[in-house]
Amino acid sequence: MTDLAAGAAPRCTELELIIHERRLSPVFQPIVDLESGRILGYEGLIRGPSNSSLHSPVNLFSRAAECRLTLALDRACRRVTVERFAELQLPGRLFLNISPDSLLAPEHRRGETLAFVGLLGLSPERVVMELTETKPNAAYQALREATDHYRDDGFLIALDDLGEGFSNLRLWSELRPDFVKLDKHFVQNIHHDPLKEQFVRSLVDIARKSGARLVAEGIESVAELRTLRRLGVQYGQGYLIARPSPVPALELQASIDGVAWQSGRARLGQRQQPVARDLLVDVVPLPADAPTEEAYRRFAADAALFAIPVLESDVPVGLLRRHHLLESFARPFNRELYGKKPCRVMMDKQPLIVAADMNLHELSGLVVAAERRYLVDGFILAEDGRYLGMGTGYELMRKITELQISAARYANPLTGLPGNVPINETIDRLIEAEQPFMVAYVDLDHFKPFNDLYGYSAGDELIELVGRLLTDTADAERDFVGHVGGDDFVVLLQSQDWRERLEGAIAAFDAAVPDFFHGEHREAGGFEVVGRSGEVAFFPLTGVSIGALRVEAGRFPSHHEVASAAADAKHQAKKHSGSSLYAAE
Repeated sequence: MTDLAAGAAPRCTELELIIHERRLSPVFQPIVDLESGRILGYEGLIRGPSNSSLHSPVNLFSRAAECRLTLALDRACRRVTVERFAELQLPGRLFLNISPDSLLAPEHRRGETLAFVGLLGLSPERVVMELTETKPNAAYQALREATDHYRDDGFLIALDDLGEGFSNLRLWSELRPDFVKLDKHFVQNIHHDPLKEQFVRSLVDIARKSGARLVAEGIESVAELRTLRRLGVQYGQGYLIARPSPVPALELQASIDGVAWQSGRARLGQRQQPVARDLLVDVVPLPADAPTEEAYRRFAADAALFAIPVLESDVPVGLLRRHHLLESFARPFNRELYGKKPCRVMMDKQPLIVAADMNLHELSGLVVAAERRYLVDGFILAEDGRYLGMGTGYELMRKITELQISAARYANPLTGLPGNVPINETIDRLIEAEQPFMVAYVDLDHFKPFNDLYGYSAGDELIELVGRLLTDTADAERDFVGHVGGDDFVVLLQSQDWRERLEGAIAAFDAAVPDFFHGEHREAGGFEVVGRSGEVAFFPLTGVSIGALRVEAGRFPSHHEVASAAADAKHQAKKHSGSSLYAAE
């Protein structure tokens, strides 16, 4: 017992007994991909004895600081958390909290966590050391060296509570963590706070450029979740998704309060997004203890082989780069010196390892922001932490170029909305999935006379107005807005309140359209122009007609029949004067 603990008995004695008897209970909270809903891993949190005031982690660690037992408590928490994680056989990564003070303490035992993790059969690549900051700490050089030691052993590094601590932006710059966790202050009610939105948008950009992955903490509402997804935050955790639990779920439900994960049902209007897996090149890896001479022979025999992944128990831990190894062996005596040594000696210990389901646009930003060698030597593709294959910078850039050309081909050049091809693909996909939905065919009334009188530029502005109003009206998670061409639009809705949404779009259009006309035309309620018959005719102010059609499972075989029936509904709507909505039975 320490002198301080003895002097502060029984407060410190109680804590020492808890640590000694390991009366600490870990709970785990899932960290998920905010787009797909897949579980990235779990943050291991700790609770003291349920019958003690130290059950709360805040009280527990405050007492440890008071009694100078922080290092002992940290060590005990890590052990019980890792043990329980392994016992439950939880998938993905374990985010393990550790304080900077513990890392920098003279009695901190380097290699202890690595050895313990190894005894439990866990790869260090599955463990993320999450640095928690509770007080000012300017020992950046020492902290960087300490985290580098963990990195050398294969662990990943996370910076916790960005925005709450005393110097985390400096720590981000100094430590270059693999993950950065955004403090819940910036998540709570973010949808009501433009400043928070701008802050998070900036951090998303910094994360992309630094190669870090951003995790939002404390997500408690659907509106917060949707806003974070829209801003590009990749991962998140919080009570909305799942509460900490002694035995957490291994998978999440397909949707949370109406927010569908892409893995459960693809969002409407999105073509199947290409992912890193599409770049896969099959490269036979080498075990970490294989002699480096074997890699040399493979490079010499295959001029197209650009790199060789190095694995430990199917988990990638490094990369042998062609030019680096061949240049090294070309020096006098280096082949004799290193040829028989295990390839882990000459491997790049910090290769770029990406999840196979990572979106290609995200991957492109990650590669470009990272070091140049990743474009030349490629990157490793993994699934659930296990090796799948390799990807190359060349194939990534080629695929991105294809996507840009495809997007330009399929999108309407005026509004940027999806055109005929994605509209038809989306309808067919919904029909095949037997998903009921509404088709709304939107058309402007008296648009050609307006265009003839005011000019094509004014006509384009009116078309753009319709596109914006329909996009604002639709639910980005459930609905799809497409631009057929000219003044014709199609909206595919799975929202239950589709009628209210469409009526809202009509009301918004009728309120905005008078501003497109001169004062005398507004006062007259219309305008005169030479009609198709060659005679001057009076036309009312431009309106919008919407024909809506319900598509049930089995009712239509393809998009062709849906388009024909929706056109009939639109013609019925246009029979009414002024803007109107007609819903076909």
